[in-house]
Amino acid sequence: MNLLYANDKNGAYPPSWYAATATPLDAFAPLRGAVKADVCVVGAGYTGLSAALHLAKAGRNVVLLEAQRVGFGASGRNGGQLGGGQRVEQDALEKMLGRAQAQRLWDLGEDAKALVKDLIAENQIDCHLRPGVAWTASSNAHVRHLHNYAHHLQDRYGYDQIEMLDQGALQHVCPSPDYKGGILDMGAAHLHPLNLALGLARAAKEAGVQIYEGSAVHHIEEGLRAVVQTDGGRVTADHVVLACNGYLGGLNRKVAARVMPINNFIVATEPLGDRIKDVLPRDVAVADSRFVVNYFRLSHDGRLLFGGGESYGYKFPADIAAKVRAPLSVVFPQLKDVRIDYAWGGTLAITMKRLPYLARVAPNILSASGYSGHGVGTATHAGQLMARAILGDSDGFDVMSAIPTHPFPGGAAMRTPLLTLAMSWYSLRDKLGL
Repeated sequence: MNLLYANDKNGAYPPSWYAATATPLDAFAPLRGAVKADVCVVGAGYTGLSAALHLAKAGRNVVLLEAQRVGFGASGRNGGQLGGGQRVEQDALEKMLGRAQAQRLWDLGEDAKALVKDLIAENQIDCHLRPGVAWTASSNAHVRHLHNYAHHLQDRYGYDQIEMLDQGALQHVCPSPDYKGGILDMGAAHLHPLNLALGLARAAKEAGVQIYEGSAVHHIEEGLRAVVQTDGGRVTADHVVLACNGYLGGLNRKVAARVMPINNFIVATEPLGDRIKDVLPRDVAVADSRFVVNYFRLSHDGRLLFGGGESYGYKFPADIAAKVRAPLSVVFPQLKDVRIDYAWGGTLAITMKRLPYLARVAPNILSASGYSGHGVGTATHAGQLMARAILGDSDGFDVMSAIPTHPFPGGAAMRTPLLTLAMSWYSLRDKLGL
């Protein structure tokens, strides 16, 4: 089953609160006929848009192909949280890769966060950027872990933008009876993700990028000059950037073996009005310490945007609202009667170690994907790193591509049931508070 069409109407954004409130962008025509380019970018999410924008600003002739609409995938559907570092915590990275490599990855993660903020400011993207992301814990052991981690970042990395919260202090940030404490990172931020993608697309167009929507790529012929084939035309290019994440399909077997698509779901409640003070009295985003993470924040019109629940089959559940209401009711039992106005799903991509997979899959074909829920900053930065590598500066790309990324066990046939079994175990651990 092709994930590009498994759960969504062809050529249309999902019925999300993001789509309902986005600053509209006129559709781009599909590719028709044969064109030539210095670089062909496949996929118009954060990764592809960033790569195309940076390459065009450096004077390269860039064609950007998108199977659906700009920002159609995870870039236009996610929780809108912009964090620093990597998806994996620094102390774990130190054990996995060594102190020096962990430091490089921390620095690149901070560069990613700064890049998104700079692009928003430079291109005047109205995506309601706000500071602050809290990490919360439902057990005293997890609270201790978060506080120890904040000390670790301060002592070893000089990061001083985190406030430690006991249960009483957390109530002034997020008065959920489920949480016993946490940390608040005011260097992180949250935003309207689809407006960010559309703003990057406007900037790319103004920089000279030729954007084609409705142009699914079904074959790439490798060679000194690669040929990228769609149903309506083809692009011959010196370089190709694969920026497809969970929608890669069979375009490259090496990437597909290491990057697995999964689904996640979000709801938007009715406007909360005075009830905001009982949910998020401070306008910050929240993610909790469960393995299957719940994440939420307020919209700029006073709704709770709450994400939770994952699935590993191709199809979204028939009742997304009911799937997300279950974890929402645990975190906020006071909202058991709240009306849900929007419910949508999205496909992201994970790797075995929850670290992104950047690779040179052919001498002139680069790929980046597998952001594992940390994509707002990392994906945007990966696009810049691939652009720089094509332009001759591969330092940052080489650091990221050196991360060991193993194939999922069992191949295409077995990886989904094996992952489902593992995730069911971690979900049980969450429920038991382990």
